[in-house]
Amino acid sequence: MPVTENARGPQEAPAFTLDHMSPPQSTKNLQSKDSKCLNGNSPEPSAVENPKGITGFQTLVHLVKGNMGTGILGLPLAVKNAGILLGPLSLLVMGFVACHCMHILVTCARHFCHRFNKPFMDYGDTVMHGLEASPSAWLQSHAHWGRNLVSFFLIVTQLGFCCVYIVFLADNLKQVVEAMNSTTNDCGYNETVILSPSMDSRLYMLSFLPFLVLLVFIRNLRALTIFSLLANVSMLVSLVIITQYIAQRIPDPRPLPLAASWQTYPLFFGTAIFSFESIGVVLPLENKMADARRFPAILSLGLSIVTALYIGIGALGYLRFGEEIKASITLNLPNCWLYQWVKLLYNVGILCTYALQFYVPVEIIIPLALSRVPERWALPVDLLVRLVLVCLTCVLAVLIPRLDLVISLVGSVSSSALALIIPPLLEITTFCAEGLSPLLIAKDVLISSLGFVGFVVGTYQALDELIGSRGSLSFPNSTIVTQ
Repeated sequence: MPVTENARGPQEAPAFTLDHMSPPQSTKNLQSKDSKCLNGNSPEPSAVENPKGITGFQTLVHLVKGNMGTGILGLPLAVKNAGILLGPLSLLVMGFVACHCMHILVTCARHFCHRFNKPFMDYGDTVMHGLEASPSAWLQSHAHWGRNLVSFFLIVTQLGFCCVYIVFLADNLKQVVEAMNSTTNDCGYNETVILSPSMDSRLYMLSFLPFLVLLVFIRNLRALTIFSLLANVSMLVSLVIITQYIAQRIPDPRPLPLAASWQTYPLFFGTAIFSFESIGVVLPLENKMADARRFPAILSLGLSIVTALYIGIGALGYLRFGEEIKASITLNLPNCWLYQWVKLLYNVGILCTYALQFYVPVEIIIPLALSRVPERWALPVDLLVRLVLVCLTCVLAVLIPRLDLVISLVGSVSSSALALIIPPLLEITTFCAEGLSPLLIAKDVLISSLGFVGFVVGTYQALDELIGSRGSLSFPNSTIVTQ
C-alpha cells in the first residue's frame, strides 16, 4: 500500500516505495471509458508530463502490490461464505465496480484540478470540492465535513488493517510454535497434527508489541523503504509457494454448495471489499506518473490482474480445503518445514507492512496534535501519539481475536464507504450543474445503495458473530490439519 504526503489510504498492503503510497488516498487521471458517464464533459488532463515521475510499468507494479496483503489470504474463506459459484462471480462483479469507482474518483479529481488550476487533488479535497459544487446550500456550507469524513474513514481503515495484521501475526506464529514438535521434512503425506499447548493467542499479540513500537517510531517515510522492499519480496515468494500447493490434488468439487446461506454472504462482502480497498492508492500514483495520461488504462489493467488473482486464489483455496478452510489459508498449509517457513516469511512481510500502514493515520492525527502544543513539545508528543495508537491497535486485536471477523468488520465499516458509497455520490454532486442523464444518476445511486446495504448488513453480521463468539476461549484460527 502506498502513501504520498496527504494522500493515503487503506488497502491491505501498501506500496510505500514512491514517496509512499499507503492505501486510501487518491489521485487519478481519466480519459478512459468511464468518462462516458459524464455526458462527454470530461475535463482536460490536469497533469501531463513529469520527467522525474515513475513509468507505466512501475505504476502497474505499485498498483498490484498495493492490493496484496492479508486480505487475499482470507478470500478462500470468503468464497466459502458465498458459495463456489456465487463467490467467484461476486468477486468479478465487485472488481469491476471497484475499478469503475476508482475511475470516477480520478475523473472528479481531474475536474477540480482543471477548475482550480492545481496539479494534484487528494481524496479528501476532492470530496470537499464536490460538496461545494452541489446545488444544496447546506452541503456547500458544510463541505469541510466531507474532507473530515474521508479522513475519519482513512484512519479507521488503516488502524483496522493494523489490527488485522496483529491477529494474523499471532495466529501464524502460534500455529508454528505449537506444531513444531510434529514438523517434518516430508510435505507429501496427510497427517492430523496434534498441537502442543502454548500461550494464549492474545499473549502472542502482546509479544509483538515492543517490535511494533520500535517500527512505528521510525518517523522518516524514506527510511521505511527498505521495509517496503522486504515486505514485498517476502509476501511475493510466500504467495507463489502457497499457490503452487493449493493448485495440486484438488478433490471432487461437487459436494461444495454453488451458493451458501444468505446469512454468511455479508461476511463474504466485508472480506472481499477489504481486499479490494486500494482506492486510496490511485490519486497518489497518478500524480507520480511521468505521463499521467496513461493512468486510466494502467488502472484498468492493474485491477483486472488483481481481480483474476483474487478469484483464482479464493476459488482454488476453497476447492482445495473445502469446509476445512480457515480464516487465513496459511493456517491450512501442511506441517512440514517448507510451509512453516512460508508462514514465518509472510509474517515478516506483514510485520514490515504494519509500519507502512500505520504511517497513514499518523500523518493525519499528529499534525492536529502538534498544532495544540508548544514547539518544544513536538517530538515527545509525536512519539506519544505513535505509542498510544500502536497500543490501541494491539488492545483492539486482543479484544477481537477472530481474524476472519476482524477483516469482515473493517471491510464493511470503512472500506465499503471509501470504495463504493462515496465515489458515486461524488460524481453526482460534482457534475450535477452540468447536467447528468437519468441513467447515470440511477447507476450511481444503485452502486452507492448497494455499498450502503453491504455496510449495514456486513457490519451487523460481523458484530453479531463476534458477540456470539466472545465466550469461547479457543479460537478456530489456531487449529490445524495438514493436507
